[in-house]
Amino acid sequence: MGLLFLPYTGMVLSFSVIGAMLAPSVHWDRVVATVIIYFLGLGIGAHALDAAGSQGTKPWGRVFSERGLWIAALSSITAAYLIAIYYMVLFVPLLWIVAVMEGFFVFAYNLEWFGGKFHKDLWFAFSWGFLPVLAGYIMQTNEVSPAVLAIAVAMSLFSLVEIKTSRPYKRLKSRSDTLTQDEKILLERYETILKSIS
Repeated sequence: MGLLFLPYTGMVLSFSVIGAMLAPSVHWDRVVATVIIYFLGLGIGAHALDAAGSQGTKPWGRVFSERGLWIAALSSITAAYLIAIYYMVLFVPLLWIVAVMEGFFVFAYNLEWFGGKFHKDLWFAFSWGFLPVLAGYIMQTNEVSPAVLAIAVAMSLFSLVEIKTSRPYKRLKSRSDTLTQDEKILLERYETILKSIS
């Protein structure tokens, strides 16, 4: 459960559904497929890569071996792409653009390629806020609209609030036994923001 980072995963899955719901007509099989794709690719794949490439200690410690993390990551990302390719070949060729970008970010962000250049808050907001909304809409329509771009920007800003709150919250939470009174108040504020986002 810790590996899946369910609030992050749930946020991204909801963004893909929001994108789909903006379409003039909804293909429910494609909504389900998009949710499965993001659950496999991000929920399992990206988080397993993050754990495999991380220098720090994760909340679950060393429960997973590095080999196990790589197997989980690559098998779930492969399964996600196999589902996506089916739809891209038969129905939504425009989705290839998003699929290539998400494929890049799943590795560049989580493994901190290029000296961590893409492991930044703005790229987090773009890859896990903007692109899932776009993917959900394109999966339904094979096109892009001004409305979906506006909502995608809004969801990327929402993601930015989440990540900018999450990082200091985790730092304070990790030393909760030694916090000053002001830091305890700040921790409670961060927690309220994160619960509201969830």
